[in-house]
Amino acid sequence: MDDLQPEAEDLNFTNRIDLKPLQEHVEQIKNEIGKIIVGQNDMIELLIISILSNGHTLIEGVPGVAKTITAKLLAKTLDVDFSRIQFTPDLMPSDILGTSIFNVKTNDFEYKKGPIFSNIILIDEINRAPAKTQAALFEVMAERQITIDNNRFVMNSPFLVFATQNPIEQEGTYRLPEAQLDRFLFKIDVDYPSLDEEVQILIDNHKREDKLDFNTINSVLKAEDIMAYQNLIKQVLVEDHLLNYIAAIVNNTRTNANLYLGASPRASIAILNAAKSNAAIHGRDFVTPDDIKRCTKAVLKHRLVLTPEREMEAFTVEKVIDQILETIEIPR
Repeated sequence: MDDLQPEAEDLNFTNRIDLKPLQEHVEQIKNEIGKIIVGQNDMIELLIISILSNGHTLIEGVPGVAKTITAKLLAKTLDVDFSRIQFTPDLMPSDILGTSIFNVKTNDFEYKKGPIFSNIILIDEINRAPAKTQAALFEVMAERQITIDNNRFVMNSPFLVFATQNPIEQEGTYRLPEAQLDRFLFKIDVDYPSLDEEVQILIDNHKREDKLDFNTINSVLKAEDIMAYQNLIKQVLVEDHLLNYIAAIVNNTRTNANLYLGASPRASIAILNAAKSNAAIHGRDFVTPDDIKRCTKAVLKHRLVLTPEREMEAFTVEKVIDQILETIEIPR
């Protein structure tokens, strides 16, 4: 997939905006994570894109493919507050949002903030929490604020949620509603490592004597740096014909005979923002069709629902997206 990305130094042009510091920081983040993680380059890059695009990410994969560790390592490269919340079937909204406690000394209620009050939130096994807890999480993901006892609390920036889920377990899990899935910028599917990568994993694990030392990971970006880069991304140029290309892709999902539910305009905006970030980390201040194609599948696959007939035929959303991208003419 990376071979689709034209490098800035191979092209004869001068950027309107200076993207070199951003590129250098992205490489530093990848190098820091690479001290422990072998492979998973696509997941790491998409996670970085989601941070630059100010979007939440759902990470799905079988147990043991380094979903949680990668998210924790990425958070460690950022000099911001970090919280990890393990979702369980008995988790209540107050366990993540906080609760009001009566203070005997002041004879009044005091609000004790929960772990959601942080910059980077890692939610492990998000689909294990019941509907009431998911609803509490929905507001903070959608609006980056919570409302408790008629008081509104705004989250500090940056505020990003990385959530993991296991695709094969059914017992004790709750399917995330489409409205909540739509709040995730990306859904990243994490696959097994290749044979060579797994050999390297064993070698590294043996050298470390089965220990993970997170203290070897250095912080690369501060909160103000992240917000500055998020604002910088907004300046990336997108030609009108590429905006039409994004709209055509998303519109096709609404009329596609294979799909029961298509994507909303929020998906169009997500593709646009992700494509800008993808262009920037590859040193370009303008978006190309390849930037759009690279991000489309991660943006759409959790937002689309197959028709019952297609589900019975073992069809996949990924295949539908591939067909859409093959059908729509690429602008030149």
